[in-house]
Amino acid sequence: MTIYEIKRKTKNTAPYFFSAKTLKFFGQKMSDFKVKKLNETEYLIHAPSYCNEKLMGKSMHIFNTITNDLNSCSFIDADLVK
Repeated sequence: MTIYEIKRKTKNTAPYFFSAKTLKFFGQKMSDFKVKKLNETEYLIHAPSYCNEKLMGKSMHIFNTITNDLNSCSFIDADLVK
């Protein structure tokens, strides 16, 4: 699954997450996002997040292929985001 497929599938469930305005606010591009399969129905998506061009952390969400929801996740095994 690619970040572009996830963007398309979350068009109704998270319409602003990948909007140009939101990405610009966090200093992100679609190509910044990495996708990692966690299991048969969930994918971790993550990208660096910036404020005034300073790295502030990572945007990390779990995409559910059954519901097409993006759920925030604050604690992830560091090996998953390599």
